[in-house]
Amino acid sequence: MSAAARLDAFLTAWRELALVEVKEAKGSTPREEGAWMLVSPGAIFGTIGGGQLEFMAVDRARELVAAGAPGRDLMAVPLGPQIGQCCGGHVTLDIALADESVIASLKERVTQEDAQRPSVYIFGGGHVGHALAASLSLLPLAVIVVETRAEMFDGLPAGVEARLAAMPEEVVRDAPPASAFLVLTHDHALDFLIVAEALSRGDAAYVGMIGSKTKRATFANWYRKEAGGDEASLARLVCPIGGADVKDKRPAVIAALAAAEVMRALSV
Repeated sequence: MSAAARLDAFLTAWRELALVEVKEAKGSTPREEGAWMLVSPGAIFGTIGGGQLEFMAVDRARELVAAGAPGRDLMAVPLGPQIGQCCGGHVTLDIALADESVIASLKERVTQEDAQRPSVYIFGGGHVGHALAASLSLLPLAVIVVETRAEMFDGLPAGVEARLAAMPEEVVRDAPPASAFLVLTHDHALDFLIVAEALSRGDAAYVGMIGSKTKRATFANWYRKEAGGDEASLARLVCPIGGADVKDKRPAVIAALAAAEVMRALSV
């Protein structure tokens, strides 16, 4: 589910709200300037970092909501022993009742953020593909699973796009700039075609293929001889995905490690 959809659901459930926003963050702080959350009498949407700082902000926000009168509060909080935190930084929070204009502004902001989410394409809907979809669906990403077999889409997490394609390499060509590509189909030859297409783009943030050192070597030989690939492009391929340090090959473990690789690549 997109952030905009989750926000709409929260706004439908709660009408009396206060907005808490980080106006200033100096030194070591849980979140950056601009981080925000909505606080209702019984729930919150978003976070400013957790811990005692957030507890204090939630309490103050609910006091404003209970009072019902328009108002705002600036909380300047040193993150030290006096509040039971040892971050060492300093945060200033702006807390105010959320009127219609504030809500409209937040909805527009979240919609824009959804539209700017990086795209991650998972080629293959097998066990690892589904585990990757589950892991990546929790992150601020647009996740697309590409398959040649429609039945492999069953059980995908909410918010993950299922795209049926007879020629998956064409999906690579149409992907937005700086997309990430994870290739793990049921067919090694198809894997090679998709990876070669992804490496040819030059603007991919991440190109990963499931496999072993042997599979990488086989691909490298094919890529040089048959696809005309160069060493610079080949060096950008991550294979095996998830690294080789952890020997556990269960799908959920591979997915967790690969998701971390993807996020690191997209954050550069």
